[in-house]
Amino acid sequence: MSFIRPEVTAAAHRWREALTGVGVILLGLYWALRVGGLLGWIGWVLIPAGVGIALIGIQRARFRASGAGAGQGPGVVMITEGEITYMGPLSGGSVSIRDLERLVLDPGSSPTLWVLEEPGQPILHIPVNAEGAADLFDIFSTLPGLKTERMLAELNRASAHPVVIWERHSSRPLHQRLH
Repeated sequence: MSFIRPEVTAAAHRWREALTGVGVILLGLYWALRVGGLLGWIGWVLIPAGVGIALIGIQRARFRASGAGAGQGPGVVMITEGEITYMGPLSGGSVSIRDLERLVLDPGSSPTLWVLEEPGQPILHIPVNAEGAADLFDIFSTLPGLKTERMLAELNRASAHPVVIWERHSSRPLHQRLH
């Protein structure tokens, strides 16, 4: 029997990294302003560390809020040594993050899909709410030049058309850049 409502537990779980960052900031402030001495100096170091943890936690919570990582969608996502594997009820496959050519978000399908393209491999479609999809945030953030804020904005926008989030080599000529 739990004394905490399930909605509160779910919200705390979604924001867990951000809450940890706030806790580190508060501990750092307490040590720096109240305790002093060696712990005071450590407290001053903890404050910026907590800010960093909180900022990363906010981004991850926004990623989860979009439905990513809800774990209620079809299929399972596994990430092993830079390899993204999706096993779904009707399809599946594997893509190497090192060889990934294009990352597309398709909000027009139901549920919203991540579309991962690797040369010479079938296109991999992963529902944003598949089990383990929240781990894709960490993998996607390693892509060179990926704009995390743009990705989060597109996840939370109600668009009907697929959006290219990232591509290794632009398919548009330089004089026709949109952004």
